[in-house]
Order: sequence, then C-alpha cells, then structure tokens
Amino acid sequence: MWRLLFLGVLFRGAQTQLSEADGWIFADEYDRAVGILWNENGKAAWNYYTNITDYNLEVMSNSSLKIAEFDKEIAANASRFNHESFTNETLKRLFKKITSIGFAATNDSEQMKAITNLEADLTGIYSKGEVCLESRGCLQLEPGLTNIITNSRDYGELLEVWKGWRDQSGKKMRTKYTEFVKAMNAAIKFSGFNDTGEYWRSWYETPTFEQDVRTLFEELEPLYVELHAYVRKRLMQKYGKELFPESGHIPAHLFDHLSEMTKSRKQNGWIRISIPRKNMVTITIRFICLLKERRLSNYNVTHMYRVAEDFFKSIGMEDMTDEFWQNSMLVKPDDRDVVCHASAWDFYDGKDFRIKQCTSVTEDQLLTVHHEMGHIVYFQNYRHQPRLFRAGANPGFHEGMADIVSLSFQTPEHMKVIGLLDEVPEDQDSDINFLLKMALDKVAFLPFGYLTDQWRWSVFRGDTNSSNYNQHWWDLRCRFQGISPPVERTEDDFDPGAKYHIPGNTPYIRYFVSFVVQFQWHEALCKEAGNTRPLHRCDIYNSTKAGNKLREMLRMGSSKVWQDAMEAITGNRTMSAKPLVSYFDPLLKWLKEQNKEENTGWAASCPSTIPKPITPQSLSIGSAHFISVMCLIFSIVVAFVKTG
Repeated sequence: MWRLLFLGVLFRGAQTQLSEADGWIFADEYDRAVGILWNENGKAAWNYYTNITDYNLEVMSNSSLKIAEFDKEIAANASRFNHESFTNETLKRLFKKITSIGFAATNDSEQMKAITNLEADLTGIYSKGEVCLESRGCLQLEPGLTNIITNSRDYGELLEVWKGWRDQSGKKMRTKYTEFVKAMNAAIKFSGFNDTGEYWRSWYETPTFEQDVRTLFEELEPLYVELHAYVRKRLMQKYGKELFPESGHIPAHLFDHLSEMTKSRKQNGWIRISIPRKNMVTITIRFICLLKERRLSNYNVTHMYRVAEDFFKSIGMEDMTDEFWQNSMLVKPDDRDVVCHASAWDFYDGKDFRIKQCTSVTEDQLLTVHHEMGHIVYFQNYRHQPRLFRAGANPGFHEGMADIVSLSFQTPEHMKVIGLLDEVPEDQDSDINFLLKMALDKVAFLPFGYLTDQWRWSVFRGDTNSSNYNQHWWDLRCRFQGISPPVERTEDDFDPGAKYHIPGNTPYIRYFVSFVVQFQWHEALCKEAGNTRPLHRCDIYNSTKAGNKLREMLRMGSSKVWQDAMEAITGNRTMSAKPLVSYFDPLLKWLKEQNKEENTGWAASCPSTIPKPITPQSLSIGSAHFISVMCLIFSIVVAFVKTG
C-alpha cells in the first residue's frame, strides 16, 4: 500500500532532483500511511494487553513487524532527499524523525520478531504473577497484593508479599530478560547507536543529559536524606531497632510500596506511621470514612473519571471523547487475564483515546485516574500535529503533564471544593502534615526514579550482565535510596523484574525528569493564575489563564526541542530543581529540627549482615480495625468542631 503512496514523488525524483516541495508531499503521504499503521498496531496491542492470549500475541507481533518493514523502506526512500539542506525547520525535523527508525533498522526480521515476543513474554509473566499467602490465599498484584502493600503494617505479612512477588515475577524472567537485552542491542546498532540506552537518551536531544540528571539528583538529595532519616526513626519506633541494619538502611519491604511496585502512590500506610502532629486526620482517612458511611455513594469508578475530567475542563481543556467512554477498560474484567498496569493510549486518529486501568474506589486510584487522564489531555492538544510530532516534547514532559494536576488536586483547598473537606485547615501543624504527605508521594520516589535507568543503562552497555544483575541492582538501591534487602538475595533472583517498567521495557528516567519539571510548571501556572498562597497550597482549578498557558506548551507536541516547550510555559530553557526545593522548604526546616538528634544518611554499600527476619506478634493493629478506629476519631472531631 505505502509503495503506491510514495511512488509518484520518487518517480519524479528519478527524473530530476527532489525538491523541498517534493519533501512536503512525501511527508504528507507518510503521515497518512503511518496513521493507518499505528492505528492498526495500537488496536492489536490493546487487544493483547486487555486479553492475554497466544492468538492476540501473534496478531500484535505481526503488526509490529509490519511497521518495522514500513519504517525501514520509508527511511530508505526519505534518504534520497537532501533534507539537511531544507530551509524549513519543521520539514527538516520531520525528515530527521522519519529516518531515525530505531530497532526497525535491523536487517534481521527474526530479530524484530524475537524482540516483540520476548517483551510480550516478560509482561505476561508479570501480569499473570500470583502469590499464595498462608492467611489470604492466592492473589495477583492488582488488586490483591497491592491492597496488602497499601494497608498492611504487619512486618511479617509485608515481607511474605515482598519476597513472594519477586519469586513469582522477576525470578521467572531472568533468562528471557538476558535474551531481550541481547536482541535489542543487536538491532539498535543498525541505527548507529552503541546500545539501547544510548538510543533512549537520544530522545532528550541533549548531549549532556546524563550529567544534567545527575546534577538535578544531587540538588534534591539533601531533602531526601532528611525525609529518609525521619521516616526511619518512625519505623524503628514502630517495629523495633533490632529489625534495622546498623548501616542506616531501611529494609526494603517497609519501603517499596512507596516507589518500586507502583511508582509512588501507595504511601498511605507510611502516612499513618509518619505523621506525628495533631489534626492528623488525613485526606486519605476522610476519603475512606466517607465511603464507609456511604456519604460518597456517587464515588463509583465512572464518577472518579468524571471528577478528573471536570478538573481539566475547569482550566479550559476539552471533554473526553465519546470513543474514550466507549472503548476504555476502566475496571478489571473477570473473564480473562489483562495487564492491569494503568496506561493511556493514543490511536492516532484524533478521537480514539483510551485508558486501561483496573480501577478501584480509593484515593490513590483517584490520583492515578487524574494522572492517566492528564496523558489523554496531552494527546488531545497535539492531535493537529503531524503524527511524528504527536508526543511529549521529551518523554519526561508527558509524565510531568500527567502528574501536574496532582499538585493542585491534593491541596486542602481543592479537597474542600470537591466535598472531601468541610473546612480548609490553616494551622501550621496541618500544613506540615500536608507537606509530609506530599513528600511521601513526590520526594520519596526521586532516588528510585533516578537509579532504575542507571541500572538499565549499565546493563545495555555491558558493564552489568547476567552474572551480577541483582548485585548491581542492590548496590544502587543501597547507595541512592538508603534501603537494603530484608532477606538474602542471590543471582538466582532478578529483583529488577518485580518493577513493571523493566519487563514492560519502558524507559524510567522520564519519571525522574517529570517530578522535576512538574514543579517548574506548577510554579509558572500558579503565577499565571494570580495565586497569592504558598506554592504548596496553590490550586489552579477554574483558572483558564493557567490552562491557556499550559495549552501553549501542550499543543507543540514534539514539533520543537523540549527547551522551546519549557520556555513557552516557564520563560526558561533549562530543567531546575529549585521550584521543587522551594515547595518543600517549610518541611525541610521542620525535618532538620526533628532529626537534630539523629544520624542522617547511611552507608554507601549494602550491609554485610541482614537482621534475622521475624514476625512480630503485635507490631500493628489490623488495617480494617485501624480504619474503624480512625473513622470513630474522625466522627468525634467533626462533631466537636460542629458543636464548638
């Protein structure tokens, strides 16, 4: 089909030199053809990820191979243009993307098929993983294990889930992952890259990108160190010092629900342990209590998506399309295996946008709904661009856009607007509580967001291989996160595979970048909205001025370098950690005061000995009982406030 589409242009080029005008015709023909192929491929991938069968895998694999063949042939045809001499920068950028085809450049079709099949096998292992617990039976990650990780504070139960999940996920994919890395590295060399990591970093179009993110991490590290020391102290008070290594590390199973399994959103249990101040009834507890009292009976799954849609509409963004509501998978089906990891999908026809999520009615899921819908809003705003430009200005921009709304949505001011708070607390204690909750969401994630691709880049380079996969993983986690394995780990294990983005082959440094740039954008949008409150209490809801400023950046897609997009929203062309640090400055001062008697920091290497894992008999009340007690306290507080 595509041969016919491009034949006229290329035939003319055989007679005379291809002109820049011919280049525009070629680019338009390409856009139409690739739109059809990407739509078909998106639907094939959707069918597999929402119904994991061998047949759907074969259809998806064949579709991917078809695109690889298309990319290779069109790139060869495009190379007949002297596109470096084009005077129009947009056309020159389009041709650069047409000719940069990544893995499709390989001359081995079996290699491409192997890459597709291995990735599907790896995600299949992850998605079908099931842990059988003595007390709760056999559970998959979503929602069963995730609910335990979120709510349980039982040391032994968390350890059983932590180890069980790694046995049923990463450990089973180690050999396939080695084959996967080998196949990708071999394929990407045909595009002129030394390894897959170098190819991924090229998407940022910044020669100094590795050093830039290192500098950002070093600027943010002092804030993380203080948070780590404070939470370590609180965890020791709860579980006992004897369960913590003398090296200063935190056992990973008490920490990973903050970062590794679900990126950053499962921090509710830490809130219960960590928030020490009076007025500690958090938004999370209120949400649970109102659900329990049936005062939020309208908060079904569909309503959660309508709440998110309302936020974006309030700042001037479009409604979700009819196709969104008709085609999305918003709850987990009972009759088939699916990949539950939440994701947003663009089918490149300008109207079919979808979310795939096994949604449940909880606060952290409500945040995830806003996150995924943020991706959809980005899709909608750049849908007028050529399809090659329908992407974030860099990968971190898409994730930053998806998360930026959380900085407004979680404020007490916004919670009052949507009925989850009766009054906005203004006292200092409540302010610290709020900032600590946000830090457990945003700051606790930063080292993991940074180190995950440090590990993967090392694997792609060959510095780390199957003989030391796990050792290097824990070297990085001990060094940057200050956490250590709670039980002995060996090279029979493959703990990186317990994180979805490793088997799913999703580059991860984008999330670290997004956590930096979203605070830059939030600062700029709050200024545009005329905010007079501290940055951490700014809510841009109902500000079309802020929405217009945001839209200016979103509409650019990847048609220009990310520095241009950053300048459009902030007036600056660099990534900066200063707005994030400024946001948490009141908390940092408070943490330093709380930690003045503590030894902050930890040893750079993992502890040589691991405290013997035990199951304390009574380390915490059960989560169900905890919720009942907190709801009772909440009711008493509300009654007291109402009566004066």
